[in-house]
Amino acid sequence: MSAKALTRADNIANPDWWRGAVIYQIYPRSYQDSNGDGVGDLRGIVERLPYIASLGVDAIWISPFFKSPMKDFGYDVSDYCDVDPLFGTLTDFDAVIETAHANGVRVLIDLVLSHTSDQHPWFVESRASRQNDKSNWYVWAEPKEDGTPPNNWLSIFGGSAWQWDARREQYYLHNFLVSQPDLNFHEPQVQDALLDAARFWLERGVDGFRLDTINFYMHDEQLRDNPPLPKAERNADTAPAVNPYNHQRHLYDKNHPKNVVFLERLRAVMQTYGAAAVGEVGDSQMGLEILGEYTKGDNRMQMCYAFEFLAPERPTAARFVEVLNRLDSVAPEGWACWAFSNHDVVRHASRWSLDPKAQRLFLTLIMSLRGSVCLYQGEELGLGEADIAFEDLQDPYGIEFWPEFKGRDGCRTPMVWERDNRNGGFSEAKPWLPVPPEHLERAVAAVEEDPSALIHHYRKAIALRHAHEALRSGAHEGLAATGTIVHFSRVGTDETLFCAFNLSDASATLAKPVGAWDDVGQDLGTAKASGAEIALGPWDAWIAVKKD
Repeated sequence: MSAKALTRADNIANPDWWRGAVIYQIYPRSYQDSNGDGVGDLRGIVERLPYIASLGVDAIWISPFFKSPMKDFGYDVSDYCDVDPLFGTLTDFDAVIETAHANGVRVLIDLVLSHTSDQHPWFVESRASRQNDKSNWYVWAEPKEDGTPPNNWLSIFGGSAWQWDARREQYYLHNFLVSQPDLNFHEPQVQDALLDAARFWLERGVDGFRLDTINFYMHDEQLRDNPPLPKAERNADTAPAVNPYNHQRHLYDKNHPKNVVFLERLRAVMQTYGAAAVGEVGDSQMGLEILGEYTKGDNRMQMCYAFEFLAPERPTAARFVEVLNRLDSVAPEGWACWAFSNHDVVRHASRWSLDPKAQRLFLTLIMSLRGSVCLYQGEELGLGEADIAFEDLQDPYGIEFWPEFKGRDGCRTPMVWERDNRNGGFSEAKPWLPVPPEHLERAVAAVEEDPSALIHHYRKAIALRHAHEALRSGAHEGLAATGTIVHFSRVGTDETLFCAFNLSDASATLAKPVGAWDDVGQDLGTAKASGAEIALGPWDAWIAVKKD
């Protein structure tokens, strides 16, 4: 049966469509090349949308495709309201919307509002002088008396967050590359211009946004130094361990309390379109607290992207309980969007050294968590991290910190569609990043023919989530870790499910919860409980619905 075509009216009639949704992230450079230039594009996405719909996902999130000099591969925008020719045209984007909606899939696009490219006309005008219409649109500051930067803020891509500009004889702020100057959100005209950009895409039919670096929008007006962060409190959740960015407590360069005022304005714009947004909160110490603040009530963001399970360390049962309990504590009204992989981190199959059975278990687990879910292209194939030679490296982040940190290219290699094509069916030309030979055996055409392949487990796990309102949007109760088993109940309006997951290579047992239960999810290979005990093999799960 074909999917029901979606319209804006569907979003308005069902304003909570995003709650519990499964969102498939597309990195457009690497998804499908339609014109033979070695780079993926919007027409390529159109071609592959029936495949995406076949997975059962609710929406796609497309990483940036706006006009850009591509110093950070589209996250440096030079025109918010047009498509870069590398990816196609606005007509091609309209085809993405039309085809996605016809296949029952919503479309979120990646809005990068905290900074632009230094080639954006706004910045070209702003840096021309201290007296022009856009002189205050970016974060400019005087040097200290000795000529050094205004404070100790660091760029997440390395070095000072301040760059001297000879035209104005001032420094400008860049939290990322030097070529990505930060916009000044304390200037009302900046907010108005960005809201206009959001309206432009909403009018073209997008169903919402993924908001890049949502907590970086505003800076401290007094430009106070960040205090040091004790070594014991540092982690590599949002920046690699070798990055000195981790040595500061980022109180003043981001996480400004007035940021929520802009988020409320953006939510008001989205409201009339039935659109939703997921904000990316990049903070290693206060991420969940900020998530709670930004998603509180019904006038801010609907959900925020959580980094806790994008960390280098494989999460244990105790870690899942710790994160979920802390989320309940600091964000009782909040809504998380969980992910194990994305375009910025090592693919989780490699990062956590997961065999196929463990990959299946983690997928079933994330589909059972309270919150929405983001899947990253290729994880349904079980793709591991690619080993990219330094001479093939494209990512400026990796080039800066090589070899201790090899950058993000290893998770951005092209999607593999055909096993017998030297470029995996991605392109007829040399791809912008090489296709790893070991990925070819996991190409879509190959795994579709294998009934035991991981991709079919993805379809079944997504279908299980859709089949149970308690998994999509219910509460969770009784979070606990018993040895290597994490277990909890999901409680919906008309049903209660009990979920148990053994995060171990060894067998484990758990007392069966009180009451009568029916096993569900048997096509996922979940265990069957007998008697008063649940016996879970290595990387095994038990999911059951409570009988009336």
